[in-house]
Amino acid sequence: MANDWTLGEKDKKGLKQETEHAVLVGLIQKLQTEEEVGEYLDELEFLALTAGAKTAKRFTQKLPHPDSRTFIGKGKLEEVQAYIEEHEDISMAIFDDDLSGKQVNILEEFLKVKIIDRSTLILDIFASRAQTAQAKTQVELAQLQYLLPRLRGLWTHLERQRGGIGMRGPGEKEIETDRRIVRDKISLLKKKLDKIDQQNMTQRKQRGQMIRVALVGYTNVGKSTLMNLLSKSDVFAENKLFATLDTTVRKVVIDRMPFLLSDTVGFIRKLPHHLIESFKSTLDEVRESDVLLHVVDIAHPQHEDHIRTVNSTLKDLEALDKPTLLVFNKIDLYRERNYDDYLTEEGKQEIENGLKGSLQFTFDQECMFVSAHTKENINALRDRLSAIVKEQYMIRYPYQAKHW
Repeated sequence: MANDWTLGEKDKKGLKQETEHAVLVGLIQKLQTEEEVGEYLDELEFLALTAGAKTAKRFTQKLPHPDSRTFIGKGKLEEVQAYIEEHEDISMAIFDDDLSGKQVNILEEFLKVKIIDRSTLILDIFASRAQTAQAKTQVELAQLQYLLPRLRGLWTHLERQRGGIGMRGPGEKEIETDRRIVRDKISLLKKKLDKIDQQNMTQRKQRGQMIRVALVGYTNVGKSTLMNLLSKSDVFAENKLFATLDTTVRKVVIDRMPFLLSDTVGFIRKLPHHLIESFKSTLDEVRESDVLLHVVDIAHPQHEDHIRTVNSTLKDLEALDKPTLLVFNKIDLYRERNYDDYLTEEGKQEIENGLKGSLQFTFDQECMFVSAHTKENINALRDRLSAIVKEQYMIRYPYQAKHW
């Protein structure tokens, strides 16, 4: 069956893949609401679509904590099994939280389909997006770090590797051999990344005198499209999650004010910690930047939650205290979704002024509403960015009289 999602298809190479069909499974745990879990599953469905899978049905269950063997309760598991048996085209079940190797084994044996959790799905998307040696190495490292504690679940036999004459002795169980191989590979990948980091550090030193601005934000909020407008370059942009994986840096000059603008990987809720660890070298662009442009999809109903997720990740990167401009993108889509046809222009302006004031008060940061699609307020954004960059140059070089 052909994939309906055609954006960026012309750039894809290799064999055409069949679209897979999946069911989504989520738990409503303590301190969570049905609406919140519904939002998580919306995001999981978008992740699945990005990876090339269509969602057939969702299953949710209220439990205080996941079942140690099957994640969900016995009754709900039988309900999922019955649905899968009725629909032969379903080839996988995707769970919204991380599963242990034991849980994956039990679920695969019971449901007779592929079992995938949120982290595995994100890693699969990252693997398909990786283009440079650095990104490929980071993805492989993250995959191995995720795999290591789950190796037990991948093997059904723990006998000695070989027996007989000449092979007797303490030996080594096969699972232990695999763990050692994986640990050695992780060590090699870390050394390779260190070498790449040193090369990147040399590049950053060469451009160290210029002010650096980093675009950050939740995945799929329009960072790459905004970068294309600000830098007048052609950075790959697509309406899918994690379209940008490798950091892109461009020199931008606004009103004779030069600075470096970098586009970074988007953040997401429940982003696995080992993924952040693996991608720290990519995220160095954020850590070492002077100014942050925090791009937000204002049309998304959970945009405030997205801001908190990004701020939490920035805090982990020790980059939360940098001068930040909150750029609320897709204001045209927000109006389309929220405004009544009979609303006057004055009424619309009053609503937007109130929304802007509320967001500035909540997050204590300067806000701007723009649309990268219609180019609304892009010139105002350029002017404000130019002023912020000039302030940073004055702070960095107070002894030099700058006339830009």
